[in-house]
Amino acid sequence: MTLSTAIRPDLYRFTMPLMAAFAAMFGFVGGNMVAQPWLGALIGAIAGCLIAWIAETNMDRRTAVRWATIAVLALAGLVFGNLGTAVSGALIGAVLSWAAYWLARGDYGTSVPIYYTPAQTLWHNAFKFICGLIFFFLIAPLVPVMWLSFNAEDFFTFTPEMLNFQAEGYSLKHYRNFLGTDEWMVPLKNSLIIAPIATIISVSLGTLAAIGLSQSHVPGRQAIMAILISPMIVPLIISATGMFFFYAPLGNWLEANLGLSQTFVGFVKVILAHAVLGIPFVIITVTATLVGFDRSLTRAAASMGSDPVRTFFRVQMPLILPGVISGGLFAFITSFDEVVVVLFVGSAQQQTLPWQMFTGLREQISPTILAAATILVGISILLLTTVELLRRRSERLRGLSPA
Repeated sequence: MTLSTAIRPDLYRFTMPLMAAFAAMFGFVGGNMVAQPWLGALIGAIAGCLIAWIAETNMDRRTAVRWATIAVLALAGLVFGNLGTAVSGALIGAVLSWAAYWLARGDYGTSVPIYYTPAQTLWHNAFKFICGLIFFFLIAPLVPVMWLSFNAEDFFTFTPEMLNFQAEGYSLKHYRNFLGTDEWMVPLKNSLIIAPIATIISVSLGTLAAIGLSQSHVPGRQAIMAILISPMIVPLIISATGMFFFYAPLGNWLEANLGLSQTFVGFVKVILAHAVLGIPFVIITVTATLVGFDRSLTRAAASMGSDPVRTFFRVQMPLILPGVISGGLFAFITSFDEVVVVLFVGSAQQQTLPWQMFTGLREQISPTILAAATILVGISILLLTTVELLRRRSERLRGLSPA
């Protein structure tokens, strides 16, 4: 028996107040756009109560009521605004109508054990709601950036044509400018040179360090671990300053004694600096993977005559490979998106894509920066999706989740 079939929440003491509060938040945000936030909150609260009452009295017509709510709020947005506000109204209508039936039917109790008290049920759903809000506020700022990257004009603002979703308000010219000029392609090329090499160094050193520190007989391994992951704890500006004073004499020595060119030495310094920043991510992910590793496998391989190197590549590496790749992806993202260390350690010949974006924001504001940012967001999404798939594969290999 679930809560939704055992208890029907009271309309006036439960569903209506919660819907009024929920809709008031949307109304406050919408009213703030026309300098009337509290009026918007009041209208939203009234609308929330009305939607809750309609849902309660039309339990068997859920689909029709939801579509009607979406249509009404979309029409209201079109009348009082434009096509953009109509789309926003439709989305708000979909959310509010779903929430009304979710509360009125008691569906909030279907995902919790039957023995949960009302307080535990409240906390369970409140926790999911808080997590959803955090996720929304993390993701929401990216939407205007990606939207504005298709602006047909050369400034950072939404034109009436964009808000009305008219074709003449959108263009791919900023992407063409990004992909077709040396101003952006040279920094992108530098980033694609620096990030993969730095990632290879990070993965190699980080994996070896994680395997070594996972051995219980290593003295002071906790202190060593703290030192190795310190680059991700110390403020980046401090790390960049220290790297400048360390790598500047090293670069001068390489140029004076080995006859290396200044450009090559500059790339070496930036690659080593980014490798230092990526090693902590590799150590953490590989160490987490090694927690569930069965060490009897390596002992069995050794008893069969396998040397340590062969045992590592044939037995241990295939099992910890998801963690190694995950750490490598994090190291790649760190190197590809980093700008502060490059400003301190590199020179104009090592100008990376984030450096170019930073310079463009400081010297000449161009929507091409938004196109570059959108491309970087897309790359990050693909890499993080890969990390999640590898994490699930690692759990299946270690028997922590069903196949």
